[in-house]
Amino acid sequence: MTRNEFWNEIYKNNDQLNSLYSSYWNQYTGIGAWQFWVVLASLVVPVALLYFLVDRRRIFELFFFGYTVHVLWSYTDIALGRSGYAVHKYFLLPILPNAMNITASVLPVGFLLLYQYCTNRNKNFYLYSVLLSVAFAFVFAQLEEFIGLLTLRKGMTHFYLVLIDIGIAYIAYWFTKLIIRLKAKAAS
Repeated sequence: MTRNEFWNEIYKNNDQLNSLYSSYWNQYTGIGAWQFWVVLASLVVPVALLYFLVDRRRIFELFFFGYTVHVLWSYTDIALGRSGYAVHKYFLLPILPNAMNITASVLPVGFLLLYQYCTNRNKNFYLYSVLLSVAFAFVFAQLEEFIGLLTLRKGMTHFYLVLIDIGIAYIAYWFTKLIIRLKAKAAS
């Protein structure tokens, strides 16, 4: 198959997949489904909570950390979803990433507030992020599975979700600390 033939096949299959997502969303996860409202609430409630709890004196640092968690988790979830390891069966809109409520709100806000708490009170971020990762994987993700919002397949387990959470939280932490150091160095 030539390169153009490959791309024509990819376009055709992608169009068919998008059509399937739209049909599925209209039939099972649209505005009329209770799952839609759970997904919407899990997108809006953490952001509303963040509005009231964020330390506005450190807002750029905190939002940089949260944004880093969001980006890392979004790319990770896209890879997990495309390969069939973690499937979010209910989503806000068919054109958006399926787990946008989780990767753009729940996880970033949760880790951002943890980062804020640990750095404001001189607590061990590494330990607390392990505890939050366990809670996200073994409580939140398991609840999502129980009510049918998430399916783990192909050997993906909650333990792997813990490891991914920890890895992303640590990378975001190190990256944020690096940026703070670079900023301080540039200011002096």
